[in-house]
Amino acid sequence: MSRLPRSTAEDQGLSSGALDAFVAALDSSGQEIQTLMVLRHGHVVREEEWSPYRLADPHLLFSVSKSFTSIGIGLAIEAGLLSLDDKVISFFPDELPDQVGDNLAAMEIRHLLTMTTGHDQDTVERLSKDRRMVGIFLGLEVEHEPGTVFVYNSGATYMLSAILQKLTGERLLDFLRPRLFEPLGATEATWEVSREGITTGGWGLSLNTESLARFGQLLLQRGQWEGRQLLPAEWIDAATSKQVDNSNQDNPDWQQGYGYQFWRSRHGGYRGDGAFGQYCLVFPEHDAAVIITSAGFDMQETLDVVWEHFLPVLEGAAPTEARQVGPLLIAPPSGGVPSDVQSGVPSGVQGGVPSSVQGGVPSGGAGRTYRFEENHAGLTAVRLDADGTGTFTFGPVAAGELAASGSQEITIAPGSWEEQAYLLREPKQRIVTNAYSEGSTFVATIRLLETPYVITLACRPTGDALTVDLKFNVAFGPTEVQLVSV
Repeated sequence: MSRLPRSTAEDQGLSSGALDAFVAALDSSGQEIQTLMVLRHGHVVREEEWSPYRLADPHLLFSVSKSFTSIGIGLAIEAGLLSLDDKVISFFPDELPDQVGDNLAAMEIRHLLTMTTGHDQDTVERLSKDRRMVGIFLGLEVEHEPGTVFVYNSGATYMLSAILQKLTGERLLDFLRPRLFEPLGATEATWEVSREGITTGGWGLSLNTESLARFGQLLLQRGQWEGRQLLPAEWIDAATSKQVDNSNQDNPDWQQGYGYQFWRSRHGGYRGDGAFGQYCLVFPEHDAAVIITSAGFDMQETLDVVWEHFLPVLEGAAPTEARQVGPLLIAPPSGGVPSDVQSGVPSGVQGGVPSSVQGGVPSGGAGRTYRFEENHAGLTAVRLDADGTGTFTFGPVAAGELAASGSQEITIAPGSWEEQAYLLREPKQRIVTNAYSEGSTFVATIRLLETPYVITLACRPTGDALTVDLKFNVAFGPTEVQLVSV
């Protein structure tokens, strides 16, 4: 199956004008939306991409991955390979600590699925610092009796992936390819692998927007796809139902109950969601789903927009006011000086290098290469040239099979977005770049289009060195760091 069927909103009982208002509300929200797809009765009734992002591009889904891991476990249970009651320690006799505490001994598959392992905080950071992630997990203190308290725990999902691999001899992605991804036509799927050779499970899956929409439609159809029962209907029912209380969470849409790696939502739905705004929202009562990829810190804000502007569409409301949807795009930054730009080169620039820098570039002038110590962005060198471009050298920042070796030079010029290929991942990914000069600062932007990430690098010659103020739009750690060449 290459594409989901397309339809007008009206043919599926919705108002196209009300959907216009929903798209406009997303576009004007405080969160950057990158792609959107709306399903009703098995048809795509709205699809949007905010240029330069594309619906067809794979997109890193972060914790939406967990919902796919749940499907893998459900298939393994259906095949008789394990049960919800199986003890976690039974799968790894060679990885156990010298002393197994009562709480660790009591931990079952169901506790990994429901995030009730008994740990008092997420284990993932402690796991990811070591190659032996399974052994580290089993060696951690389990502070509470399993099943008694909900604590979001990506390490628990990693362990589900590890258990499935131990049982089947296949990595989770390889296990799911013939059973899920290939029947859905999601052949572009990639999934990160840990340094110990295990699919990460709780994060790292990349799919394009339509493949994620097909997954949402498969959930609505309770596992049936083109005349085949791909997934156990009973597992989907259980996985997407409230299995445990999670009212100890902060935001309202994260307090509605947790299933088997799925969140319950307000207004009767459920979802898989991932960091910085990746959503597969399912509305069984309305036979609808909404898929969003985006970049932002406030995931509750995006869900609030859905409840305020999309839920009424499902309930038959007309738009409260006409909302014209213009071109959906993310413009290249200009530094607030667009009127001074001539052919993409800001005024006051000689040969494309800021005039305050010309002649003032530290010894060697334009064309000098500045080098940097190891940093979390992987930036190793910068060169500002007299033609108005900057060349940035990056090394790989991630381990695992999807990380390429070597380094890459990315030359960034003023003007419109310039599409390039990012070669430090396998397979290579699309990026776009742009630069502008403002005073003595050369500002470069890199958008990694298959992720939410945007990197801004503000470069200033200072004495005999180059200072780079590096900023990520979103990150799990610090979003800003200052680098000074050595």
